[in-house]
Amino acid sequence: MTKYLGTPDFAHGRRARIGVLVCNLGTPDAPTASAVRRYLAEFLSDPRVIETPRAIWWPILHGVILNVRPRRSAHAYAKIWGAEGSPLLTLSRSLASSLARELAGDAQDGIAVALGMRYGSPSIASALDELIAQDARRIVVLPLYPQYAAPTTASVMDAVFAHCARLRWVPELRFINDYHADPRYITALANSVRAWWVKNGRGDRLLLSFHGLPQKYFLAGDPYFCQCQATARLLREALDMPEEACTVTFQSRVGPTRWLEPYTDVTVQALGQAGMGRLDVLCPGFAVDCLETLEEIAMQNAERFHAAGGGELRYIPALNDADEHIAALAAVVREHLGGWRATLADDESARAATAARARALGAPR
Repeated sequence: MTKYLGTPDFAHGRRARIGVLVCNLGTPDAPTASAVRRYLAEFLSDPRVIETPRAIWWPILHGVILNVRPRRSAHAYAKIWGAEGSPLLTLSRSLASSLARELAGDAQDGIAVALGMRYGSPSIASALDELIAQDARRIVVLPLYPQYAAPTTASVMDAVFAHCARLRWVPELRFINDYHADPRYITALANSVRAWWVKNGRGDRLLLSFHGLPQKYFLAGDPYFCQCQATARLLREALDMPEEACTVTFQSRVGPTRWLEPYTDVTVQALGQAGMGRLDVLCPGFAVDCLETLEEIAMQNAERFHAAGGGELRYIPALNDADEHIAALAAVVREHLGGWRATLADDESARAATAARARALGAPR
């Protein structure tokens, strides 16, 4: 028999709050082989990420990948690890804190914001519990993935549903599927590029590198590829750039199967071989900087570009916790709140009366 998790601290008459659950992919706890192994075991066990039948995938994962890849990945993490830990975690925390401050004036008691990682810590389950402990009975889920993909956004939804399936009193939920074409997000991206060009000069080409996805996922109906192309087109238009001056590619492919093309590393090498002097790279699918941007693009691909005969690959940072990014995300959240905010303006005397009636009927609090 299922034992459902209750709300032992609930008291009648308290003001119900709105919560925002900010989610990102996650990160190992340390740049060590053992920590990376734990992280990869959770990540690569997700059937949303790897759709191969378990009978086929399990021997590959546990017999090969988890014995080979952790040490190599730990070395990559060590190159970007900061004094406060993983950049993805520290930047996501800063973003969530800034978003909480931006939304603070939207309700008398503020809007509770918590950060949860799909893999690793802090978990999505712990973040949901944190919000519920702050009396959040209505929760908006904000995955930090501008473009929807089943292995990312849908996997966050799976984790939320899995934890809520264990709750006795499930909060109301709304999900932000994507914000790939939101004009405020596009404007924030465009302004970040312009500001970088003002400071560093403009390169010979702007390359927009999105995280890759197996081609078969796209052919099965995943909208990710189309949304990446839409983001790129809108950004190019905002920057008033001709199509030939802006290239879209996909990075981070693994395994022998075909992924979305063109590939970032192949394109970077070809541009280097063509003798390009300065290549600017932006990764619009990453809300905050992480291993894939700081190590894979700014280090690996920069070396690849130069070794192939190119001049300098210059990585333009993610939006991270920049004010314009926070304002854009807050606006997206507010749109999804809809009429929820109006219900927060309840009457204190009415809540006191509710508590009195509950106690009269035998409620403990």
